[in-house]
Amino acid sequence: METELLIYLCMIAFSAGFIDSIVGGGGLIQTPLSLALLPQLPVATVIGTLKVPAFSGTALATTQYLKKVKVKWKLFLIMAIVAFISAYVGSKLLTMIDNDFMKPLLFIILILLFIYTVLKKDFGQAKAKKITLKKSVIYGILSAFVIGMYDGFIGPATGTFFIVAFVSLLKMDFLEASGTAKLVNLATNFGSICLFLISGKIIWAIAIPMAICNGIGGLVGAKLAIAKGNKFIRYIFMFVILLSICRFGYEVFIS
Repeated sequence: METELLIYLCMIAFSAGFIDSIVGGGGLIQTPLSLALLPQLPVATVIGTLKVPAFSGTALATTQYLKKVKVKWKLFLIMAIVAFISAYVGSKLLTMIDNDFMKPLLFIILILLFIYTVLKKDFGQAKAKKITLKKSVIYGILSAFVIGMYDGFIGPATGTFFIVAFVSLLKMDFLEASGTAKLVNLATNFGSICLFLISGKIIWAIAIPMAICNGIGGLVGAKLAIAKGNKFIRYIFMFVILLSICRFGYEVFIS
């Protein structure tokens, strides 16, 4: 592999890790740009390879959030198991069928989500509220299953969708939702990695350098998010939603 190409991929990985550690959505940067730079490789191979840097960035970002955010470990364990299984199944589906039919639906959902976030200025900024254990488990399992399946099947903006679910359903603030999303996202990434590893779809010569850079970006982004707090996270969240709208809009109407 050309050194120049690998440098570009590592720069992309750093940027993706930085954004993803704050509000998710690193895949919106890493996935399309990597696919563009590696047109000679099968899509499934590129996606499988990118799961490794995504995992490393999320892992390092998580270490920072754990210092600040109080995690509901029993609930996380349940969600992690569900997310792992559903992401594995989603990745299996990716190797069998095309995922383009979901893009118009995601495009509409993201537009509505952006409008809602702009109008509801306290979204994710108010103090976390307590809900019953039963509701927490039900909403947690539902979120982990649906978004885990999405992560294995399509991927981009998974962390963002987890944050939306945790803020809306589990009544967390942005900081707690970001930290919890990182933990559950580790499970979805690991589930996908297992499938792609078994299928031989990971190119380690690309995955390892990108993983190092993504990890550094994740570490820097998480430290910044914790230092700046909920208001800063909200602005980055809105930026990533806009990025998501542009990404899916391009694929729906142009490509």
